[in-house]
Amino acid sequence: MAERKAARADALRNREAVLAAADDLFARSESPRGVSMDDVAAAAGVGKGTLFRRFGDRTGLVRAVFESRIEPLRSAVEAGPAPLGPATPSRERVPAVLDALLQFKLDNRHLSLALEEAGSGSPYQAAHYAWWHGILRDALSRLPGKGDDDADFTAHALLAATRADLVEHLAGAEGISPREMRDRLAAFVDTVLGRG
Repeated sequence: MAERKAARADALRNREAVLAAADDLFARSESPRGVSMDDVAAAAGVGKGTLFRRFGDRTGLVRAVFESRIEPLRSAVEAGPAPLGPATPSRERVPAVLDALLQFKLDNRHLSLALEEAGSGSPYQAAHYAWWHGILRDALSRLPGKGDDDADFTAHALLAATRADLVEHLAGAEGISPREMRDRLAAFVDTVLGRG
C-alpha cells in the first residue's frame, strides 16, 4: 500500500513537472509546434515515454497546459461572483464572459491557436468549445425574446468572434491592439443583444 501511494505521489510530481516545463517552453516559443516532446521531457527531467504515457502526444500535452491555464477562468464562470458567475443577469454576464475569454486568448494566443487547430481540424468538436457554448446558450436563453434555437445559434456566432485564428489574424496581420479588439467585441455583443 505504501509503495502504491509513493508511486502515485511520484506520478503526480512528474505530471506537475511536465506541465510546468511545457508551460514555460510554450510561453517562450513562438508556437507550441516548435516545442518537441524531447524538449519538454528534458526540461521536466523525465523520460519521453512518461510524456507519451501521460499525455498521448503533443496535442494532449497542449490540451493539458491549456486546461491548467484556463481553469481559474472556468471556475469563475462556473461558480464565481459577478460579473462572470452564474448569478449575474444575462445582459451583464454574456459580455463579461466573452471579454474574459477574448482576454485569455489574447494572453495565450499561440497555445489557443494550437489547440483550436488540433484534432479533426474543427474547434467545434472540442470539449472546451461545447462547454463555453453551453454557458452562453443558457445565459442567452434567459433573455426576453430568445428562444432555444436563437440562443443556440447566437452563442455560436458570439463565440466565433473569439476564435483563436481570428484573434491571431486581428492581432498579428492587422495589428489591432488588445484594448481595441476588446472594445470592438463589446460593441458587437451590444448590437447582438439589442443594446447598440
